[in-house]
Amino acid sequence: MTSSPLVREAALADLPPAVLYGLLRLRVDVFVVEQECAYPELDGRDLEPTCVHVWAEVDGAPVATLRVLRDADGRGRIGRVATAREFRGAGVAARLMERALELLEGSNVVLDAQAHLQDWYARFGFVPQGDVFSEDGIPHVTMVRTA
Repeated sequence: MTSSPLVREAALADLPPAVLYGLLRLRVDVFVVEQECAYPELDGRDLEPTCVHVWAEVDGAPVATLRVLRDADGRGRIGRVATAREFRGAGVAARLMERALELLEGSNVVLDAQAHLQDWYARFGFVPQGDVFSEDGIPHVTMVRTA
């Protein structure tokens, strides 16, 4: 790492085009290319007025990202948690999760975790709800965190 990751956040309308491109590129690199899942990564939820993108960057380039949403039932939702391979295990995604939970303070929060990451999300107070299910060929489990 050339410098310590800087955590940033912004609504879609406030993202400079090059930053938005970098965030979407990182998500596609991780979810579509690395995990070999052909699926509609651009699902429309980035356009929701309550969506906040949270990311970490090093030397101006995104190295980890997630998005914070509000579901129709009022619960907060964290999704699209992705970290560039070379920054995994360095605590960058944990910093983003902590910021996301600050943004959703006082709310129940839900996420659909890849099943092998259940223990990682449990560190933040999430507990599994329901059975493991397949999403795009990858085992997932819904996890919730009560306010």
